[in-house]
Amino acid sequence: MSLRDDFVAVIRRKHYSLRTERTYWAWIMAFLRFHHTASGWRHPRSMGAAEIECFLSHLAVNRRVAASTQNQALNALVFLYKQVLEIDPGSFHAVRAKPSRRMPTVLSRREVHAVLAAVPAPIRPIAELMYGAGLRVGEACAVRVMDIDLDRLQLTVRRGKGDKDRITPLPERHVDSLRSRIEARRRLHADDRAAGEGWVELPFAFERKAPRAAWSLAWQYLFHADGLSIDPVSGRRGRWHVHESTVQKAISHAAVAAGVDRRVTSHALRHSFATHLLEDGYDIRTIQTLLGHSHLETTMIYTHVVEQASRGVLRVRSPLDAPARSQG
Repeated sequence: MSLRDDFVAVIRRKHYSLRTERTYWAWIMAFLRFHHTASGWRHPRSMGAAEIECFLSHLAVNRRVAASTQNQALNALVFLYKQVLEIDPGSFHAVRAKPSRRMPTVLSRREVHAVLAAVPAPIRPIAELMYGAGLRVGEACAVRVMDIDLDRLQLTVRRGKGDKDRITPLPERHVDSLRSRIEARRRLHADDRAAGEGWVELPFAFERKAPRAAWSLAWQYLFHADGLSIDPVSGRRGRWHVHESTVQKAISHAAVAAGVDRRVTSHALRHSFATHLLEDGYDIRTIQTLLGHSHLETTMIYTHVVEQASRGVLRVRSPLDAPARSQG
């Protein structure tokens, strides 16, 4: 088997997400290209701590990547050596990228509604869930029919970041539209079944436990793609969810159309969800749970946003606004 075959076999056996698989392999290939010489490619077994240290230092010094990006590359290489090759590369002390602390882009409530109104109709329900339920773009796109509980007004986020499930509130104002979307999804699924289709990928080995579940309405993606596609893992044809990049572009373009003169990504809706809940008096640990953060420190960034707006630097009066004083 090739190195890639070995890597894919291990990472899928350990149930890493497809996104992580692709990201890790991209860093492994970057590592191999960096150490490629005129005499050819070097196998990772012929390299070790020194080569890893050199590559990570290159990322920090020459490419000037963020600390999180360098850590991602490090995680990929550690996974390759310890999990795939089953060898210890040894200790190394690479130049580390300097960690940065950026304030998140938070929209005002008026800006949020203006942006949502400018999102094209097919994508708008996804954007509304991202703000109304605090979802990441991947989580919103991957919502399945069974994840929506209209009676309890809650949404179950399955296999979120860190492979964790959580429950978050549904916006009550969108119950009717969600019910209509579920019914429309039911009709489309019936059409797919009539055409001999209707399969959808299931997490891990669940299909072996419940072989008919892949054809049930409950497991279908609520925000479906327009056409059928091939699952890159199983090679089977089914109806996937709408692509994340489609949602990301739609939200960014909507922000421009709404006149928001800041760089707005899809994640700004999640940032705004957390900040607005804090402003409404919800405690930080509740918000941590809703966001699915493993560490409270991650959620605390939103307290800094609220504090600055309420009693911090924004309450300081600019000296330019002070009345002029006569001299002498």
